[in-house]
Amino acid sequence: MQPAAPDPRRDRKIPVFPLACWLLGIVVLCQLLIAGIALGHRFDAAREVKVIEKEVPKYITVETPAPPPIEVPVIVRSPDPAEIFSGPSPDPSPLADPEIADARAERLVNEARQARVAGDMGMAILKLEEAMVHAEDEPVIHYEMGLVHEQMGVFDTAAMYYERVFQAGISGAGKLYELAAAKLRDGFDQPADMLGKLSLGRVRVFRDANHRDGERVVLTVPVQKAPGVEVTAGDIEIIVTFFNRTDRGEIRQLQDNSWVEQNWVSLPYDWAGGEEILRMSYTIPRDDPRHEHLFGSLRYYGQVVTLLYQDEVLDVQAWPRDLAARIPRHSTHDEFGLPPEFFDPGLLPPDFDPDNPLLPSLPDF
Repeated sequence: MQPAAPDPRRDRKIPVFPLACWLLGIVVLCQLLIAGIALGHRFDAAREVKVIEKEVPKYITVETPAPPPIEVPVIVRSPDPAEIFSGPSPDPSPLADPEIADARAERLVNEARQARVAGDMGMAILKLEEAMVHAEDEPVIHYEMGLVHEQMGVFDTAAMYYERVFQAGISGAGKLYELAAAKLRDGFDQPADMLGKLSLGRVRVFRDANHRDGERVVLTVPVQKAPGVEVTAGDIEIIVTFFNRTDRGEIRQLQDNSWVEQNWVSLPYDWAGGEEILRMSYTIPRDDPRHEHLFGSLRYYGQVVTLLYQDEVLDVQAWPRDLAARIPRHSTHDEFGLPPEFFDPGLLPPDFDPDNPLLPSLPDF
């Protein structure tokens, strides 16, 4: 049996790899075509002009007729006679005190004011002149200089400084503008204008005969002031003239002022209760027997208290009253004044301090 002849179709091999390469190439070519078509379509779409329509609101102004005016009745009030004679009502807002910009000038003005209150007018002028070097146009300095010259009695110079304050106006001088205007309008106070506004109160006398240095007398002299009156320490002077009586009956005026000590109870003045207190201590030293044999011993007899304001006599109190004839006569509203009040040592408490005899008035027994 002969073997079968081989089938030529079975020996023929199919080219798989070339076919796969061709197929892959065809796929790639298709993808490239698709990408090119899509890219071309995008470029065409980008070149197209798009028109977007929007609705824009349009405002139309419509003129409406104005409403008719409303008639308001006008009430006419007749002026009050008090308003006519009193003038316009004052500004309710108070004026402020002007301030000094320079700190050194402000310190000098405060020192000058203290010197003026203490009665040292020369020192006050020196301080104010130095303050003008640092702040020449300050109204506060000019007003203070006017006060100093007014108290010295140099009224024309005081008026010149007040005029400078007045020229500064309200904006520059503030409250001092009205004060300076009042000074220029009303003039300056004279010492005689203080009559009835400044006087002596009832003098109190405490006699201490058992003092170790001799007979001592302590006077308490009140000075009374009316409300609204401005008084400084340099304006007031109290002069007390003591009189002694010898064992021979002679009345002699004290010649040795070293026997007297005086001091104000409170300085600077605050006028609490409307008065200030001056306390004077007068001690008659003990003499040796030979001096008393030749000249006689001295005993306290009385005093004359004189109140002066700017060197003008305002009030005089003499006790006993016959001492008024031993001093120059002055024109006062009360020539003799009130009799003094004597403290009775028997009515005083055991812990009474004679160096501070400021006690209330004793009842009459």
